[in-house]
Amino acid sequence: MNKALFALILAAVSATAFAKLPAPTDEAKAKAAEAAAKTAHAGKTDAYLLCKSQDKVAAHVQKTNKAQAGKPVATAPCADPGKFVYTPPEAAASASAVAASAPAVVASTKTVAPAASAKK
Repeated sequence: MNKALFALILAAVSATAFAKLPAPTDEAKAKAAEAAAKTAHAGKTDAYLLCKSQDKVAAHVQKTNKAQAGKPVATAPCADPGKFVYTPPEAAASASAVAASAPAVVASTKTVAPAASAKK
């Protein structure tokens, strides 16, 4: 009896764990996007610092072990990610929409003009 009662209480409590959380606000979404961008930039910075240290070690090995070391292998240069600059997606989307709409208008006038002259 106690085991059945305990199982029933446990099932009732676990059912509340499946309740839905409220949808995040726009501000929370913006903070999450910025945090993701910072994390991605930190990864790029770490990769850059690792690349620099590997190049330093490889140069030291080439310098000290000339008899044992073969030809140095050419690798891609280390790309510096620069300082962290965050552009919110709304600002980037509106800027790209303005830039994308301007050439479309020019392109449509260019395609109409030759077609109109061909009809004459």
